[in-house]
Amino acid sequence: MSKTINQSLLSLIREDFSVAYHKDPAIRSKVELFFNYPGLWALVNYRVANRLHKRGFKVLSRMIMGISQFFTSIDIHPAATIGRRLFVDHGIGVVIGETAEIGDDVTIYQGVSLGGTSLKKEKRHPTVRNGVVIGAGAKVLGNITLGENSKIGANSVVIKNVPDDSTAVGIPARVIQKGRSKDPNDQNKLPDIDKQMFDYLLKKVALMEHAIKCSDAEFELKDRELDEIYEAFLDSLKN
Repeated sequence: MSKTINQSLLSLIREDFSVAYHKDPAIRSKVELFFNYPGLWALVNYRVANRLHKRGFKVLSRMIMGISQFFTSIDIHPAATIGRRLFVDHGIGVVIGETAEIGDDVTIYQGVSLGGTSLKKEKRHPTVRNGVVIGAGAKVLGNITLGENSKIGANSVVIKNVPDDSTAVGIPARVIQKGRSKDPNDQNKLPDIDKQMFDYLLKKVALMEHAIKCSDAEFELKDRELDEIYEAFLDSLKN
């Protein structure tokens, strides 16, 4: 029985190394995996600590992850549940709480927190389903669920469930797109709603300044056009 468990653990670790090598376009040699991938090493340490934690060696498992955090700047609780083929890109500042659950084929970028909002001993951290991509700096808080193949934009703060095959961005995060993306790893295609709002405000101020120098009819026309743009923007934020 012990031999089977050890083989399974080694198999998971080999898979973790393989995923990092194939998912990162910046890598040129497998040797780099041993020196430039703190996310990978934090995950390997977690795999060992999690097995120890399940066997009752809870203090030892916490010690292992404490040492791992010191060297990788990634904080993963050994009791968290993490599936297969997780890719933690860059990884610095990633936090995964005790009751967090992560499915298979998930990608997490640097600065992501899967945090809790309760001090009670209960399920207080997020559940992340298979195929989710969480952008850099995003905070996913509380006992909520990110549906399968969903995408979370960089620096978003997620406090509500996100449906399957959806894209959520903003503070607080709102679902702005539904339907599976053809390129789930492409964070560049996520819209920046803060930038859109800022652009709207700039145009509104410019229009008001222009109103002083033009006729009332021309001002009303331009103002109506801008209001239509704003209404379309608000509609895109509705779930």
